[in-house]
Amino acid sequence: AFGPTRNPWDTTRVPGGSSSGSAAAVAAGIVPATLGTDTGGSIRQPAAFCGLTGIKPTYGRISRFGMIAFASSLDQAGTLTHDVRDGARLLDVLCGADARDGTSLDAPVPRHLAATDEPVEGRTIGIAPALLEGLDGRMAEQLDAARRSLEVLGVRVREVDLDAALAGVPAYYVVASAEASTNLSRYDGVRFGHRSAEAEDLASLYARSRSEGFGAEVKRRILTGTYALSVGYYDAYYRTAQRVRRVIRDAFARAFEDVDAILAPVTPTPAFAIGENSSDPVTMYQQDVFTIPASLAGLPALSMPAGHVDGLPVGAQLVGPHFGEPTLLALAGAFQRATDHHRARAPGAGGMA
Repeated sequence: AFGPTRNPWDTTRVPGGSSSGSAAAVAAGIVPATLGTDTGGSIRQPAAFCGLTGIKPTYGRISRFGMIAFASSLDQAGTLTHDVRDGARLLDVLCGADARDGTSLDAPVPRHLAATDEPVEGRTIGIAPALLEGLDGRMAEQLDAARRSLEVLGVRVREVDLDAALAGVPAYYVVASAEASTNLSRYDGVRFGHRSAEAEDLASLYARSRSEGFGAEVKRRILTGTYALSVGYYDAYYRTAQRVRRVIRDAFARAFEDVDAILAPVTPTPAFAIGENSSDPVTMYQQDVFTIPASLAGLPALSMPAGHVDGLPVGAQLVGPHFGEPTLLALAGAFQRATDHHRARAPGAGGMA
């Protein structure tokens, strides 16, 4: 509605999305912390592109009350801050059961800030070759440097099998689009959303309101989801995607039998130019290839600053088992005490940073 949000590190480039405004505001020093929503990586990707720490907790840890539903089984609230300690402070306030959200977890909430000071020596992280495919070589160098930094801190590293994660993108875009088609059907110009001033009758009110009120990408998702849920295609697409989702979740569960967390990239490349991928939705969707698997499995994950490529920040991702936030916070806390990537600021960032 108001033009593109720009990355404070380079205003010709995207800040990542969809929580772009949240990430850009922190990176620009306008505010010290923001909330974001993560469905397939929409906190972690902008955190990586803007040099921030972004945390997506276990599904259900933070109430979704007040959020506009896109894909209800995937949508989560989380935090965007410069360092993990500030993110943990927010989690201590935000997490907990909420009767207004049926997916909210009624489970004990750990002390997140205290977890950032926990020792990490002797813990084990996994590296999955499947979560390295398609990664830019310079990005791979930064991720490897993060691995070495953790090893210096006494963290053990071993390889894990997450080949099932390679099916994450197609499964996600069926499941998420199907749920978006259902959730956004309420925006008909009568009950919710934009109401066309040019309508002549009820049918044209629905058609014009939705045509005018939704952008091209939202329309693409709605049409994809409606098709996947239609008679004759439901089993072939939506039900199959849900089965793939279960396979991915089970693969993570097996991996976590041997490791405490998984270290992975956040994005294949640094922030790209505004408009660079606008005409190629498949390339745009592939930007989420490393973040989507944890979302499908409902796992906690965070992105932390891990260096720079061509002057642009890049992130490293830590993924944990369900309720594994304390482990991720401990690893990120130790990493940030040993490195200074999170202290870098965008050119011209304001005082609130």
